[in-house]
Amino acid sequence: MNDVNEIEYPVDGVLDLHMFAPKDATSVVDEYLNVCHEKGIHEVRIIHGKGKGVLRETVHALLEKHPLILDFRLDSGPSSWGATIARLKKDS
Repeated sequence: MNDVNEIEYPVDGVLDLHMFAPKDATSVVDEYLNVCHEKGIHEVRIIHGKGKGVLRETVHALLEKHPLILDFRLDSGPSSWGATIARLKKDS
C-alpha cells in the first residue's frame, strides 16, 4: 500500500521544489540527492525559485553539510539565482 503523501517524481537530475511544501524541502532534497547518487547522476539542478530567498537558503544550508556534495553554485543559465547546481561526489 502506498503512502498517500508519497509522490512519484522522475529522477533525471532536475528537482523542481515548486511541487513540494516548503517544510518538506530538506527531506525531499536529501532523498533526491541520495537517489541521484545511486543512479550515477553526479550533477543535480535544484529549482528553488527566486522569491525572498528563504528556500534557497534552506537548500544551500543542506548542501553545505551533505556528505555527497562536492560543491554547488547558483545556476548560470536563465534561471540564475532561482536554481542551484550541485555536483555530487562519485564515491561516498
